[in-house]
Amino acid sequence: MKLTDLRGILQYIPRFRQKVFILSLDGAIVADENFANILLDIALLRSLNIRVVLVHGAAAQIQALSEQLRIAPTDLDGRGVTDAKTLKLALTAANQVTHEIMEGLSTNDLRAAVTNAVIARPVGIIQGVDQQFTGKVERVDIELLQTLLESRIIPVVPPVCFDGDGNTYRVNSDAVAVAVAEALKAAKLIYMTTRDGLIRQGKLIHQIQVDELTDILENRKQELEPEGISKATYGAAACRAGVPRVHVINGRVDEGLLAEIFSNEGIGTLIHASEYQQIRRALKKDIRNILTLIKTSVASEELVKRTRATIEKQLGDYYIFEIDRNPVACVALHRYPEQRKGELACLYVHPSHENQGIGKKLVSFVEEKARELGFDEIITMSTQTFTYFQSKSGFTEGTPDDLPPSRREKYAQSGRNSKVLVKKVLRTSSAKPQRSVE
Repeated sequence: MKLTDLRGILQYIPRFRQKVFILSLDGAIVADENFANILLDIALLRSLNIRVVLVHGAAAQIQALSEQLRIAPTDLDGRGVTDAKTLKLALTAANQVTHEIMEGLSTNDLRAAVTNAVIARPVGIIQGVDQQFTGKVERVDIELLQTLLESRIIPVVPPVCFDGDGNTYRVNSDAVAVAVAEALKAAKLIYMTTRDGLIRQGKLIHQIQVDELTDILENRKQELEPEGISKATYGAAACRAGVPRVHVINGRVDEGLLAEIFSNEGIGTLIHASEYQQIRRALKKDIRNILTLIKTSVASEELVKRTRATIEKQLGDYYIFEIDRNPVACVALHRYPEQRKGELACLYVHPSHENQGIGKKLVSFVEEKARELGFDEIITMSTQTFTYFQSKSGFTEGTPDDLPPSRREKYAQSGRNSKVLVKKVLRTSSAKPQRSVE
């Protein structure tokens, strides 16, 4: 691990300490060779005082057991009809998975307890079909789970639940995870599956707001990979129930859990309930972040070199684009009120977040700021990315004569021979302003 990686992790710890994370493991992940590494990651989370609840499925084990016993199951994951034979398969398979989890936790010196904290009731009859032993969550015993967590014990919740009379039902583990996350007011719900995340039209969804995902599920479900429908449906439900972040990741990726939790980029899909991106004015503590962000671009001469002193002198002109409170992009708006002009400068997006529309958001933000200040025109200078400003942001090529006198003098002294680009500021705009936190 690099020192920079450790610093990246450390910044999250104060925010996650004593928070509850629900890890929902597909049965196939528990059976995978990477499960041993996941257990090590869970041990690390616990050492950081992050409270963990494990929910698991057993579909892969039910499938394997049914083939071994030559019994055709009526349902694998608790979303269809569960007859008596399938329930028996589910009980055997779930017990096997629970045992493997408990064995692994014990190997890593982690205290755990299998719980009956989820109380179920029968689904009943749907469209004339009796779902028999398929159940759904009626309530969650919050007191039991909180007592275990307070005692530093990891609750393990299987996908086989009981009602108040002791009857047994097969319940979908994705749904169980949502109910537990909602009840405990979890900070994160993390689905660990065999897919890389939610796939839409052949491409991985890196991040999506719950309203957009809900719209896709309701109107364009065919755009989603069928294997991800359950995770998408219950992930959206979790966000609507108050869980701020839901992650869908590939549990077969070594250190994938840590990469998803302790980095901006992550490895899978993030479903978020509220806008988790924001543009805010840079603070003195952000100067180092700005210098670090633009270092590579300065080295390649895309951006002009800036020192800590020069940024500090004009700090009020700089803005930061954050994802979950971590700077991933920056921009500046230098002001020339006498000429009613603003200069868009120091626009940079970290490579890990390119092609996500962040640059466009920052340009729109600067335009809105210029409009608020009563400016007539925005100027910018570029040596290597001028085509972006022309094709994507509506700038046209100008000349050094378009620059304010003081800026024209610096331009001549720099010797960079940058292209000067100009854009008129419209007094009204149909574009929705970007969210700003001053």
